[in-house]
Order: sequence, then C-alpha cells, then structure tokens
Amino acid sequence: MTRTMLISLIVATVLADQLTKAAALSLLSQGTAVPVVPGFNLTLGFNEGASFGMMGGIMAGKPLLMAALTGALTLAFAVMAFRAHHALERAGFALVVGGALGNIIDRLRQGAVTDFLDFYWRDWHWPTFNFADIAITLGAVLILAASLPLRRRKEPVLDQS
Repeated sequence: MTRTMLISLIVATVLADQLTKAAALSLLSQGTAVPVVPGFNLTLGFNEGASFGMMGGIMAGKPLLMAALTGALTLAFAVMAFRAHHALERAGFALVVGGALGNIIDRLRQGAVTDFLDFYWRDWHWPTFNFADIAITLGAVLILAASLPLRRRKEPVLDQS
C-alpha cells in the first residue's frame, strides 16, 4: 500500500463517516428508534465519552479535552501508519486514523459524537455506534492480523518510496 493509497483510505473513511452521520442527523430524531430488521434499529444518539460511552460522566461538557486526547492518539497512530512495512498493517492504521478523525470532527463541531447504529437482542442493546467505530474496530482487527507470525512471513515488505 503506497502513501497515496494510505492517505486515500484515511480520507475515504472520514468522508463515509461524516456522510452517514449527516444522513442520520437529517433523517432521525433523537430517542426515536427506526426498526430496520429484527435486532437492528437506527437510533440517533450522542456520546460525550470515549468508546461505548465510557468516561461519559467524567468527560461530559469537555469536548475540547476529549478531542485533544483523541487527537494525540490519532497522531501517534498516523505516524505508525506511515512507518508500517506491511500493507495489512498500514490499512489497519489508516482505518483507525480515519475513524478517529471522523469522531474528532463531531466533538469539535457539536460537542459529542453522533451515533445511530443500534443492535439489540430482546431487551439488551449494544451501545449505539457509527461508521467511524466500525472503521476503528476493523482497523484494530487488521493490525492484529498483520501481527500474526504466519501472516508476516508470507506478506512482502513494502517499498518505502
């Protein structure tokens, strides 16, 4: 994966995230679930905390602090993306960076992250999430997959030019 492809994946992830959130903001009302299929609703919500609302009480009303902390981590992951030698690892870091940037944009623009994907089973609901969260999770899986010893031996090292 070239540097241009890496940057393109980051930008595409941010755009997909922001477009899906814009659609959710314009089509959904907070607190009203729109059933899609059994086990899945579209439900508009806002997260002031970290992943899955963790630290929501501590970080409530502090979007700039949350954006700064997330920004520092995102910068570290971006550096790792450009230094990674394997395509799978680079793609993983690019997805993490793109997803994190999408959530940072929300925090700076509206003080909280827009969430709208609501999976449930009976009365139990997984914390509502968004496309950025999917990208971050998929990116983490790719990074882990790239670290597997069998995968490393088979995958060619990237040209750093």
